[in-house]
Amino acid sequence: MLGMIGNSLFGGVETWPWVLSKGDKEKVTYEERTCEGGKFATVEVTDKPVDEALREAMPKVVKYVGGTNDKGAWMGMTVPISFAVFPSEDGSLQKKIKVWFRIPNQFQSNPPIPCDESIKIEERDSITVYSTQFGGYAKEADYVAHAAQLRAALEGTASYHKDVYFCTGYDPPMKPYGRRNEIWLLKT
Repeated sequence: MLGMIGNSLFGGVETWPWVLSKGDKEKVTYEERTCEGGKFATVEVTDKPVDEALREAMPKVVKYVGGTNDKGAWMGMTVPISFAVFPSEDGSLQKKIKVWFRIPNQFQSNPPIPCDESIKIEERDSITVYSTQFGGYAKEADYVAHAAQLRAALEGTASYHKDVYFCTGYDPPMKPYGRRNEIWLLKT
């Protein structure tokens, strides 16, 4: 179906995490994964709640990969699109996000320069994460709840960063069913 859309941004999709191991505890299914590094287009938004910040940041990234760059290049999508969130002591999220979009492989060595100055091209090393998956149209409350469940499942068995985690999405906004979202806790 995705291939038939042709010129759509989601026509040619690259997926990049690899599964290392799987676990199941406290009714939470999770995986340990390695996520490839490389060059990423990033957008940071502060002083706005997560859902509002995403509505501002995501269209910028989509426009960039859709041709709003110095080469006018249509790059296609990589999935998942991930964004870093920064939890407070009580688990609620601070008003700050950073969207990370992995530049497709064919553009990794020489990514087009964004026309929008709020988009930065950054290098990121490979990361290892603990990941759990859930469906639906995810909102801030969903990410917070699933992150808490994953932390509870990993209690006493795994070490991960407490000050940041990633929320990810695999689907275009117009896909109504079978949506895939994930929480990634970064292994220390």
